[in-house]
Amino acid sequence: MRNFFKIKRVIPLLSILLLVSCIPKKDMIYYQDIASVAKQNPNSYEIKIQPDDLLSINVSAEDPEISAPFNLNPQNVVGQSANVQTNTTSYLVDASGCIDFPVLGKLKLAGLTRTEVLSLLQTRVGNYIKQPIITVRLLNFKVSVQGEVNAPGTYSVTSDRFTLIEALAKSGDLTSLANRKNVMIIRENDGVKSIEKIDLTKADFINSPYYYLAQNDVIYVEPGYTVMNPNLRSFTTIASLLISVTTFIIAIAK
Repeated sequence: MRNFFKIKRVIPLLSILLLVSCIPKKDMIYYQDIASVAKQNPNSYEIKIQPDDLLSINVSAEDPEISAPFNLNPQNVVGQSANVQTNTTSYLVDASGCIDFPVLGKLKLAGLTRTEVLSLLQTRVGNYIKQPIITVRLLNFKVSVQGEVNAPGTYSVTSDRFTLIEALAKSGDLTSLANRKNVMIIRENDGVKSIEKIDLTKADFINSPYYYLAQNDVIYVEPGYTVMNPNLRSFTTIASLLISVTTFIIAIAK
């Protein structure tokens, strides 16, 4: 009987430990005020060209012979992306933000959006070809996800508009240990690094400049401050089982 009294004194301590190690529900739910934020005007966003970008640029016209001088020959390939077919040629944006374009020479593209690059090329090539058809694609868009996610890594992106939500989904979503209120995005623009911290439990970030990711963005998800470590989690799992068994035994003893 004394043993039962001793066990009964331990149960409150174990219960407190379990409560401390639990994560409040409000810290786990994403986009808690989405109803009000979603009614706002959506972001308009386009990535900007940066040094070291690989661009696929193709010029075509009614007569292929006319447009041929404005396209790279296979032997003049500067670089190729592992995610595109081997016959895709690309231009490497150099450290000064320029590419060497056939016929036109050096073109300064860094800092321009894809739409602005298209407009520039339409104007310049239009001096030689009537109504040229031009396509521009960024080949090496990638982001890196680190920290408390289920599948950290660097992910290649085929779209010009890639969101923070998509990046976290690609990395298997946040773990139960993640601090959803402090997700860090590290971004470099014109050689200057900036850091932004996002609270995923609030939806207002969907209208911020960091909702759409830029190439080479780094996302870091830090551990939560109030979340138990894996060893403690194992201990509390065992403690929970012990409480259940002990409660059952005491109920029978009565």
